Amino acid sequence: MKKITLVALLIVSSVASAQKMKVVSGNYNFLKGEKELNVEFNYDDLKLMKENLTNDQYVAERVADLNEKSRGNGDNWKKKWDSSRELIWNSKFLELLNSTYGKAKDVRIMENNPDAKYTLIVDAVWIYPGWDIAMMKKPAKVTLRYRFVETANRGNVLLEMTSSEAPGDQYGSNFSNESRIGEGFAKSAKSLGKEISKKLK
Repeated sequence: MKKITLVALLIVSSVASAQKMKVVSGNYNFLKGEKELNVEFNYDDLKLMKENLTNDQYVAERVADLNEKSRGNGDNWKKKWDSSRELIWNSKFLELLNSTYGKAKDVRIMENNPDAKYTLIVDAVWIYPGWDIAMMKKPAKVTLRYRFVETANRGNVLLEMTSSEAPGDQYGSNFSNESRIGEGFAKSAKSLGKEISKKLK
């Protein structure tokens, strides 16, 4: 039993450490003393799966596959998928960024924040939804690009970072692709928030 527990912990640890964060350009100095941060989410160039499908391609294939198995299931899934960005992914990201960086530095972080001098643009680059069949599962993976810009001058990028393959999973079973992806967004935001807080000490 102890061996099984140890193996499980090692697997969880390896999954949790799989995320890679990298500063592409700039630094964190401009955030010192700031108490507001605007956030925008961009899914225009999102790719999915190992095949790098566009969102339209992925949705079309998934809808057709689900409808073939059970009529109407694919159409119902599409509604859930289309709403998941706003209801799950963006919300999870904001929640965890606020509970880390926001809480540590007393910063109000939200979408449509007119008082913020700076805006964080979160570009969704690549998503792998993972899978769960109870006894076996594979976590989702989420790759994001962060661009911190002046709200009044979006062309002025003060800091650009990448977050590669943040794992999305929960303890126990999680049969929802959308929920697993949401956990990947949460992990991304948590890591980003901790990193910024550490750099601004």
